[in-house]
Amino acid sequence: MILVGVDGSPAALEAVSWAVQEAALRGAGLRVVHVMPAWPLEMSEDAPYADVGRWMRDGAASMLTEAVERAREADARVRVESQLLPGDPRLVLIEAAKDADLLVVGSHGLGGFSGMLLGSVALGVAGHTSCPVAVVRTVPAQARGEVVVGVDGSPAGGTAVGFAFAEASLRGAALRAVHAWNRPVIGGGPFALASAEEMAEGERRLLAEVLAGWAGRHPDVKVIEQVEHGHPVELLRSASEHADLLVVGSRGRGGLAGLLLGSVSHALLHHAACPLVVASGTPA
Repeated sequence: MILVGVDGSPAALEAVSWAVQEAALRGAGLRVVHVMPAWPLEMSEDAPYADVGRWMRDGAASMLTEAVERAREADARVRVESQLLPGDPRLVLIEAAKDADLLVVGSHGLGGFSGMLLGSVALGVAGHTSCPVAVVRTVPAQARGEVVVGVDGSPAGGTAVGFAFAEASLRGAALRAVHAWNRPVIGGGPFALASAEEMAEGERRLLAEVLAGWAGRHPDVKVIEQVEHGHPVELLRSASEHADLLVVGSRGRGGLAGLLLGSVSHALLHHAACPLVVASGTPA
C-alpha cells in the first residue's frame, strides 16, 4: 500500500498524482490521508465553537475528496481510499506509515515558501519512518529512463541501493549508481597523482562490492557506475537533472541513527531536480 499525505496545497496534489503512478507500477492500493487537530473531530455539536469545528471538518472532507478525484483521474485502475486522522501531521504520518510500502509527501505545504523552505512535514517524516519516504518537489514532464542512487557504503546506503534496483526494474529504467569521494590528496607532484589514483581505485572497488549482490537479484537492470571526486550533494543534484527518481539513504557514515537526517539527504530534499526517495530501515 502507498500512503500519501495531503493538506490542500498544489504540492500535495502533485504528490498524489505521482503516488498513484507509483501504486500502479507496484500493483498496490493508494491511501490518501489528511491530518488535522483532534478537537474538531472530538467536539460535540452543542459545544462552544461547534460551527468552527464543522467548518474545519467539512474543509478536510472536501480536501480529501479533491485528492481522491485527482488520483482516480490519473489512473482509474488503482484502488484509492481516504482517511481523516487527528493529531500532529508528522507523528501521525510516521505511525500510519508502519503499514505502508512507501510514504509520499509534497515538498512544501500551505504557507510554505516555494523553492526556499522545505515543508515541516516533509522534513519531519523523511528518515524517521519504517518505510521509504518520497518527497515530490518536481516531476519530469517526460520519462527520462533512469533512476539515480547515492552509494556511500553505509547500512542506510545499502537500503537505498536495494530500493533503487527494485524501482529501476519496475520502471524498465537504467540505474545510475553515484559514489562521491572527497578525501584530500596529500603531497605534491607524482606522489599526489599516484595517491589520487589509488584512492579512486579503492572507491571504485567499494562501489562494485556494494552493487554486486543487488545486480544479481535484478539482472534486467542496466547499471551505470559513476565514481567521482567531489561533493556528493552537487554530484547527485546534477545526476537528478537527467533522472526520473533519486534515491538516497537517510543518513550516511557517521550519522546519528534515529536523531538526525543525514546532511546529504537533507540538502537534496531542497535541491533534487526530480522526486527524491529517502530510504531508511534494513535492506530487504
